[in-house]
Amino acid sequence: MKKRLLAILLFATTISSAQVRQETTLTDGWQFSHDKQSWKSVRIPHDWAIAGPFDKKWDLQKVAIEQNGEKEATEKSGRSGALPWIGKGHYKRTLTIPEGYERAELLFDGAMSEPTVFINGKKAGYWAYGYNAFRIDITPYIKKGDNLLEVDLNNVEESSRWYPGAGIYRPVKLILTQKAHIDDWSLFARTLSLNKEKNYADLAVDLKVEGAEEGMSVCLSLEDAEGKSVLPTEATPVGNGLVHRTLRVSSPKLWSPESPYLYTLKAYIAKGSEQKCDILTRKIGIRTVRVSREGGFQLNGQTRKIKGVCLHHDLGPLGAAINKSALIRQIKTMKAMGCDAIRTSHNMPSQMQMDICDSLGMMVMAESFDMWVYPKCKNGYARFFREWSDKDITNLVLANRNHPSIVMWSIGNEIPEQWSEEGRQISIRLQGLCHSLDPTRPVTQGMDKAEAALGSGFAQAMDVPGFNYRVHKYQKNIEQLPQGFLLGSETASTVSSRGIYKFPVQPDDNSKFASWAPGYDPMALKNADGQCSSYDLEYSPWSNLPDDDWVWQDDKDWVIGEFVWTGYDYLGEPSPYDEYWPSRSSYFGICDLAGLPKDRYWLYRSKWNNDEHTIHLLPHWSWGKERKGKVTPVYCYTDYPTAELFVNGKSQGRISKNPNSRLDRYRLRWNDVKYQPGEIKVVVYDADGRQAGEQTVRTAGKPARLRLDTWTATGESGREGGILNADGEDMAFVTVSLTDAKGTLIPNASDQLTFEVSGAGSFEAVCNGDATSLESFKKPTMKLFSGQLVVIVRSSKTPGTIKLKVTDRQRGLQQSVDIITK
Repeated sequence: MKKRLLAILLFATTISSAQVRQETTLTDGWQFSHDKQSWKSVRIPHDWAIAGPFDKKWDLQKVAIEQNGEKEATEKSGRSGALPWIGKGHYKRTLTIPEGYERAELLFDGAMSEPTVFINGKKAGYWAYGYNAFRIDITPYIKKGDNLLEVDLNNVEESSRWYPGAGIYRPVKLILTQKAHIDDWSLFARTLSLNKEKNYADLAVDLKVEGAEEGMSVCLSLEDAEGKSVLPTEATPVGNGLVHRTLRVSSPKLWSPESPYLYTLKAYIAKGSEQKCDILTRKIGIRTVRVSREGGFQLNGQTRKIKGVCLHHDLGPLGAAINKSALIRQIKTMKAMGCDAIRTSHNMPSQMQMDICDSLGMMVMAESFDMWVYPKCKNGYARFFREWSDKDITNLVLANRNHPSIVMWSIGNEIPEQWSEEGRQISIRLQGLCHSLDPTRPVTQGMDKAEAALGSGFAQAMDVPGFNYRVHKYQKNIEQLPQGFLLGSETASTVSSRGIYKFPVQPDDNSKFASWAPGYDPMALKNADGQCSSYDLEYSPWSNLPDDDWVWQDDKDWVIGEFVWTGYDYLGEPSPYDEYWPSRSSYFGICDLAGLPKDRYWLYRSKWNNDEHTIHLLPHWSWGKERKGKVTPVYCYTDYPTAELFVNGKSQGRISKNPNSRLDRYRLRWNDVKYQPGEIKVVVYDADGRQAGEQTVRTAGKPARLRLDTWTATGESGREGGILNADGEDMAFVTVSLTDAKGTLIPNASDQLTFEVSGAGSFEAVCNGDATSLESFKKPTMKLFSGQLVVIVRSSKTPGTIKLKVTDRQRGLQQSVDIITK
């Protein structure tokens, strides 16, 4: 009792009288230059290249992509996004250090690339990898008052297989403490065990006090989501600076995607009543992760199949510059589809993204590298691997191990060394390093050469053997794996363009566009339009359809889940149009580059979302005279087993899913429908034959109005506008659709629109999801693509009203929406 009373008194005394740590995110006050001669004001996060212009000359690569099986080099004009990210960039700002602090540290969450940091003209630190978080102790270089902070970046050609972004694209934080302080990354809270019978959880907490002095104590407190203490506070002597505590939490509320409950852990140090104190606060979740032959993947002791997607780090028209609202939109959209996990492919995640995954309930495979010693591109990370890989893995794990959302680490993607003993030894070393820093999570990596990886022992060395594509090899793979399970670490690579449908409708691996593939047809590429069909039957020569993955996921207990390539389109890697211009972004996404769902979103939703029913008809039903009377297949994506289709009231047949058919096990398809203007209607039936719902798609009339639908992270949004935080960072995403008088989308519209933003905000960006568009994201004008686009508006720091006005001069249409900032 005396110990608890002393701890409470110490806490109260130090909070009231000492200079507690100060953490400041350095957002404003930055200047940027390419040549250190001409400067402009910017806010951080910042991507200097995203405004363009698009041009095939930027990072024009003539290469053979070995991962695709290519033998001869060909021109890849859009491989890294066709944006001007190559070159040097320089940032500077004033850093004001107040009185009362003895130590200063800068925390960079990521800077692209090779950041060198200077304080008052002196080099304070450097980090090689643009994707990783790193810390710099700037205490020796600062003075009280104003200081000059400078950051130099260098992006070299052929250093990336996709658009990496350019600049200080993630937050920078200034952390001020006393000499005696808790090392931020030393704090590690983890769940040791769950006792469901007696309803308690045992946790372990470790931390390190730097600059520890005799007589110092550390106190830990744990609060629930309502701020109520769930444990008594006790003081622990600091001793040599290393502190270890075990905590027992009664009636714990467990973290999961379905219930992402977070506790608040507070650690503070004090020495009597002296004015030296540090307080460190972290959100944590109570949960366990286990993978085994017997149970597969288990979260909190419950077996579940991972329903995951891979995500690149760019945010479409925002580029690499990270934004909380955009990340929330991504994660919420994926969760509504039924997705429960993301893979941060192929790089370290941002802290902001992990915080959002913690709070919204999205499991994470946190990845690290796309290459090791052997380069996939001439100037990629292979330049740094031998010297920096251990440092990078260390930072990845230390910076992120308190996030309950992270359920496994990934040490690589399609590493060329997977065939070799050297590769096996590197795997063992990196996996062992992860274990030494975090013994609670398994380690994986994505392998694309199954025979080579199994032959060398590379795959057998991993906690979780992950295989990219080639599901037809799964059975042979599992027979050679002592683990007794495998993960689809990268699956599908189905390609489509939102709202585009091509005939005849049939599966297509697009080998006709690949100069290295047996089915290559030079004339096919010459006559191509740069788009892929949204019947969701197109894929890449090395990959497959979603249906193919689901057969293995459903029929084999030893397949523990999948990560689909990809949740969203991203800049760069425009397969199957790697050799086509203009094409500068991917087609793999379940959602397009603007964040709008493609038809494939509803296919995955029909399979993954167990809470809500799905009924989705495709294609649109607004074809021209040339299509009248021609076969136009109709698909229905639904979780119901049976449906009947009507065209203008005439039945096209009642059909059920067929478990023995590749394309009919998970889809309902009417392949012989002939197009007639009017409407198509599907009526769905449950397993007992009862009518359960319907959907109708109508032929559009003449374009008559613009519809504006607003999305904001607050959830207070819709056609009437939305609400933003007046913090200068919050963003609204406004979907603009051209419709007829009854609200039916004009699906082939490509009108040029203009945008005007006034009031308490500003125009940020616009995107239509067209991978072949060369219009700038940062100019307030763009063409519709398949009748839609998305405008992004940023709040100011002044409460008020933002007015977005959208104009279609071609048709004399105009519409506006008000967005409130407060």
